[in-house]
Amino acid sequence: MIVREVAQILESLAPLATAEDFDNVGLLVGDAQTEVTGILVTLDTLENVVDEAIEKKCNLIISFHPILFKGLKKIGTKTYVERVVTKAIQNNIAIYALHTALDNSSEGVNKGICNQLGIKNPDILMPKPGGIKKLSTYVPHSDVDGVLEALFEAGAGEIGKYSHCSFLLEGKGSFKSDTSANPAVGSPGALHKEPETQIQVVFPAYQEAQVIGALLGKHPYEEIAYEIFSMENTNRHVGMGMIGDLDQAMDASGFLALVKKCFNAGCIRHSALPGKPIQKVAVLGGSGAFAIGAARAQKADAFITSDLKYHNFFEAEGDLLLMDIGHFESEQFTKPLLFDYLRKKIPNFAILLSESNTNPIYYF
Repeated sequence: MIVREVAQILESLAPLATAEDFDNVGLLVGDAQTEVTGILVTLDTLENVVDEAIEKKCNLIISFHPILFKGLKKIGTKTYVERVVTKAIQNNIAIYALHTALDNSSEGVNKGICNQLGIKNPDILMPKPGGIKKLSTYVPHSDVDGVLEALFEAGAGEIGKYSHCSFLLEGKGSFKSDTSANPAVGSPGALHKEPETQIQVVFPAYQEAQVIGALLGKHPYEEIAYEIFSMENTNRHVGMGMIGDLDQAMDASGFLALVKKCFNAGCIRHSALPGKPIQKVAVLGGSGAFAIGAARAQKADAFITSDLKYHNFFEAEGDLLLMDIGHFESEQFTKPLLFDYLRKKIPNFAILLSESNTNPIYYF
């Protein structure tokens, strides 16, 4: 396999177009056409991780956090970022990062947290606005099934847990080609009226190119009439954080103990214990203070995240248990999640889980 093919597999899980605008995701170092000798999966790409990749003969590092986040004006050895990039280039090691693309995936970072805690049927806490488009086109009756199937294979017509979704409306289209045309129906230079079906399907905005390619490749007409609409609907299946229910309600102290054990947290900073059981739980891996309002609005009993500041804890308002479990701790299950995903997709390939510790925080 080459790097680009591995990237395509990863983008099925976490499309780069769903990442936040501030982020830096995708292939950060290396050539997409390089043949891959082995893959090392990590949370962060640090020097010890690059050394591990060299030792284990892996020339592709799949990292959650991007080592290149801000602009890099020099590539030397002065900072840890420069040293990582320099060593990776010297050893022909490619680095690929997913970060907020995986944060926004319904099968990503936050699903891993929910699985660890046994949270059932989680929904996206903060769905990503926009990102949905609709295609409307007109097809002769006899070609409807073929065009629809091509559109479905390209990713159109999926709405949450449902696929092959479309709306069909029958009517009659008319056209008159010039004498140099080669119409699929009718005769050159003659007015023609054809029984047609209007097809409407929705699709994720990032799949527009492949959906249009499928339409152009399968539609029988020489000139194809179609429209693309940008929808204002919120995509409920892409976005930050998740929220769901525990099997059974727990008292706040017991829930804190459970979380501390499940995440092997050095400590948990939390707000005052609410005077009610904990059952509906919101989670957001990484820095999640911006989602406190969403957790409260959806009546969460507890919100698990990290990097909360002093004044954030006042936002609990006495009815939400805010829990800061640590940035690394909240995202630690991302490594096995990516590892398991890649092993299922390419089972006969050398994929290794990094053994390097990249947590920069220690507890006394």
